[in-house]
Amino acid sequence: MQQLFAELAAFGVRHDDPELRNITYRRSDGRFCLIDFEFATVLGESTADASSQSPHLRWSGLTHRGHVRPINEDRFLALEFDGHEVRYLGKNGEASWTKADFVFAVSDGMGGANSGEFASRITIDKITSLMPKRFRGAAPGPNSGYAEILLEAFREIHQELIKLGESYEECRGMGTTLSLCWLTPGWAYFGHIGDSRIYHLPAAGGLIQLTHDHGHVGWLRRQGKLTEREARAHPMRNALHQSLGAEHQFIEPQFGALPCTPGDRFLLCSDGLIEGLWDRQLEAMIRESATTPIAQRLIDAALERAGRDNITALVYAALAVPASESPSS
Repeated sequence: MQQLFAELAAFGVRHDDPELRNITYRRSDGRFCLIDFEFATVLGESTADASSQSPHLRWSGLTHRGHVRPINEDRFLALEFDGHEVRYLGKNGEASWTKADFVFAVSDGMGGANSGEFASRITIDKITSLMPKRFRGAAPGPNSGYAEILLEAFREIHQELIKLGESYEECRGMGTTLSLCWLTPGWAYFGHIGDSRIYHLPAAGGLIQLTHDHGHVGWLRRQGKLTEREARAHPMRNALHQSLGAEHQFIEPQFGALPCTPGDRFLLCSDGLIEGLWDRQLEAMIRESATTPIAQRLIDAALERAGRDNITALVYAALAVPASESPSS
């Protein structure tokens, strides 16, 4: 009996009478449950189990062409899909994470005669049709089959860009980076190719770069042969050996999965943001509380310090409760 009392207390029910009042049989797991309506009282919200509160996502995204480039070849995407429909999300917002999956992506196009802008736009547009409308049936975590799904999407976009490059002279050689996060409750799956980046800032710990820059300078950095400062100044820092399209015969995107819990924050960005801000500055700005949306603050800071390239920032945070009920971050 005491065990039943303890279980029901977790749901906000307190019992003042030791006698059984109502017992019901729960067919789903073959257990009897105690329901003591007469003496039950609802506990205050402050004593409710935090894990029972609906998890939310909050996001902020923005792109800017910078001070020098005549056009913006960056694109970003924020969408929600629940098995029935796909909804494009605004630049800033929040939503429940319990009944839908979310996709956030950043694409940085490359190529002459505005073909880079075309490549990044095609990439973002095709993500919507290529992502499965429902992923909840799969086992969560690294064994969910997410990598195969993302690889197929990356390959289809790559082949589309290659085909257009072969068919139209003005599209020849066009390509794009792609950094994508796919969120299901409790997990973040990511796919990446190029030198846009995905960062993870856990609730406890420092900023982590999840993705590899697919170029020689990125390889040198991972090998410990270059510091962050040396990599930024290297003459080959913008040369890529992996991207979608760009006449690459084969692609080897990077994929990964990690648990996503309340307090976790993620940043997706193009290299234009990194050109203006160091990793320590990114971490400090993502952590600080402010009324201005975080993507706007990041881009304003990057424009002040550099701004030679297009700049895109997309930040999302996992919250235990709606942002209106939690501290700003």
